Parts: sequence; C-alpha cells; structure tokens
Amino acid sequence: MAAFPALKTGAVAQYPSERALQHSTVVHEFLDGSEQRFREFGAPLRRWLIRLEFLDEGELFRLERFFLEQGGVAGSFSFTDPWDATVYPNCSFEGDDMDLVFEGQGNGKVSLIVKENR
Repeated sequence: MAAFPALKTGAVAQYPSERALQHSTVVHEFLDGSEQRFREFGAPLRRWLIRLEFLDEGELFRLERFFLEQGGVAGSFSFTDPWDATVYPNCSFEGDDMDLVFEGQGNGKVSLIVKENR
C-alpha cells in the first residue's frame, strides 16, 4: 500500500494544520415520538487538514503525483499522524480537488484533507 509522501524534512504537515475526530450516531425516531440511538461505528474516525507552505518544485510535484496516482478520493494509503506519529493504514483524500499554488522558487503551497476510513 502507498504511504502519504513526506517532505524533505521528513514532516507530513506544517503548522497550522488541524486534526479532528468524527463521531457518528444513528437516530431512529418512532411514531410515538420516542427515539433509539446507537453508534454507527465503534471508534471515532480521524480527519486531518494538511497545510504545507514554502515547498520547492520537487516537493510540489511529488505531492501532486501522489494525489493523481490515488485518483483523489478513490485511493487508499497509509498516513502518519503528525501529532503522535501513529500510522493509520487505511486513509484517503476527502475531496477530488487539491489546492496547489506555485508562487515562485521555493514558495509552493498545498492544502488538502486526509480522512481515516473504516
């Protein structure tokens, strides 16, 4: 399985990136107005907003190529959490768009969302 590419520094994210947990609860409402609730999945799913700046052409190319090889949301890859270094083996991109900007030598920017799958 493919792994999310690291920068030349070995990092997969820069500050200010964000991390969140997603919980899912299913609610069934009955005719008498009562409700029954249960978890849709046992553990919360993780989601990372990755912002990278001051990237050189090689780093931008590597990230763009990885995104295209994965087919956007269709692909699956492993991702190392930049906060605690835990490797999550089944992740994908949340969208089919990658916000990639090249403003000159050593000044590339990328913003994307990685989510954990079940």
